[in-house]
Amino acid sequence: MKITPDLIKYLESLARITLSEDEEKKVGGELQDILTYIDKLNELDTQGVEAMSHCFPLVNVFRPDEVKVSMSPEDIVANAPESSDGAFVVPKTVE
Repeated sequence: MKITPDLIKYLESLARITLSEDEEKKVGGELQDILTYIDKLNELDTQGVEAMSHCFPLVNVFRPDEVKVSMSPEDIVANAPESSDGAFVVPKTVE
């Protein structure tokens, strides 16, 4: 794919930015370099290579979701400066 000045103008409009002429040339060159590198990567033979997101075999470690004994609402608000109906009372922040 060739990066053209029209494509750069289109990308500017999508990103809602304005680039100077020098910046357009610089960005165009950088985008072309990126696409060239991607084309080079596409030439690699990846047949039989397993897709992965990390170079190390990572597995999420989840603990079992078990119901355990917890504190009662009265115990939780016992040390609160002020509470009402089992909830913390805090200063009003919005009038």
